Amino acid sequence: MYTRLPVIEGLQKEIMAAPVPVVFDHFGGAKGSLGTGQAGFDTMLDLVRSGKAYVKISGAYRASDKAPDYPDAAPLAKALIAANAERIVWGSDWPHPAGGALPGHSASDVAPLLQIDDGRLLNQLAVWAPDPAVRKTILVDNPARLYRF
Repeated sequence: MYTRLPVIEGLQKEIMAAPVPVVFDHFGGAKGSLGTGQAGFDTMLDLVRSGKAYVKISGAYRASDKAPDYPDAAPLAKALIAANAERIVWGSDWPHPAGGALPGHSASDVAPLLQIDDGRLLNQLAVWAPDPAVRKTILVDNPARLYRF
């Protein structure tokens, strides 16, 4: 689900009752500038702890505007990993669509892709999850279990 924290909070009961795991894209819509105390983040953490939800710590540029390392996304990622590393997956969000109309353009205009350094973004995973075994869980084991490959 590509959504925001208020939606996750509003759907908590339905997600807990869902017969399948739910995956939230892009930090669940959390904003780095608001920290881990922002409304709805605790609900997402509870869903991750319970094992009913996965969160993709992907597209850090969607959670933060502090390029290129997005340091305010780090507390979000660390809190999610600490809640349940077995329900976290990493992704690049390549090819980095702008995600909406750009100023001076209509929604139907073709927008250029954002220029994101994927290698540098991947390097942040070692900051967020310093333990190599946890990184393997996030990069290999969790996607294999979730996507059944």
